[in-house]
Amino acid sequence: MLEKALSSSKIPGPISLKLIEEARERIKGTVLRTPLVRLNVDNAPAEIFLKLENLQPTGSFKVRGASNALSLAGPDAKKRGVYTCSAGNMAQALAWQARKNQIPCTVIVPDNAPETKLEAIRRFGAKIIQASFDEVWKVVVTHQYPPLDGSVLIHPFADIRMMAGNGTAGLEILEDLPDVESVVIPFGGGGLSVGIASAIRAKSPQTRVYAVEPETAAPLSASFAAGSAQEIKRIPSFVDGIGGKSVLPEMWERARDLLLPLVVSLSEIASAVKLLVERNRIVAEGAGAASVAAAMTGEVGSGKIVCIVSGGNIDSSRLAKILAGGIP
Repeated sequence: MLEKALSSSKIPGPISLKLIEEARERIKGTVLRTPLVRLNVDNAPAEIFLKLENLQPTGSFKVRGASNALSLAGPDAKKRGVYTCSAGNMAQALAWQARKNQIPCTVIVPDNAPETKLEAIRRFGAKIIQASFDEVWKVVVTHQYPPLDGSVLIHPFADIRMMAGNGTAGLEILEDLPDVESVVIPFGGGGLSVGIASAIRAKSPQTRVYAVEPETAAPLSASFAAGSAQEIKRIPSFVDGIGGKSVLPEMWERARDLLLPLVVSLSEIASAVKLLVERNRIVAEGAGAASVAAAMTGEVGSGKIVCIVSGGNIDSSRLAKILAGGIP
């Protein structure tokens, strides 16, 4: 049954609730059931709650999908080793889980990846290959990296096992706040938003799910405007965990019926990072604060809103600049 489900991973549409529920049982005890807390802002445009995925063992939601994917990779992964490509959070999550299972792990990261994330990858024992963003994105698009053909690729988002694992956060949200009106999720490749939106659609179809991108790299918004998967000109920024060059066609086929796109500015994201520290004592990276930035604009409604704080792996120098009122 599992093999049949995995073989259908390229079929467009939501991830099945069955796969998400099975992933939840599989990763129980490994992944933290993160809390849902209220944003301490009295004059916010909505009743905003924070799903604190930055509290996961490696500082981001990626441990959900990586733990599920590695558990399903089978003995071949242990024999051949695994690899992924990532700005840092997926790399950390896979390296962490691979070390626990004594599986060799290699990660391909952009040459501008934050030092905070690189240090964590080294700490978890993975081998690092640094490349240009375009070279890393080529691995994302082609699902292969010839020098590592002997190893097993765990794709950072376009993998049904990753999406099912990520979707477990959606189940938790609905248990903690059954009458949630909107869920706001940072959008990078789409693995988190599609996973959570699949769980939400299955159990609470009236709940809206928004996908947020930075103004400097918003291929999902461009894809919705064009009606098909688009590639855009990406401008690098401190928001390194989201904002790719394109929406992969296979992800577009899932996202287009599940998500509502939103774009926020770098200044809005920086303000949200600062707000989270000052009001809730929560450290979020740029990508993790993008959902809060969107909710604070009022564009996602005025009812009960859940913002996914997807990660907290931000360089201390960047955080210091933001807290001083600047934009890195």
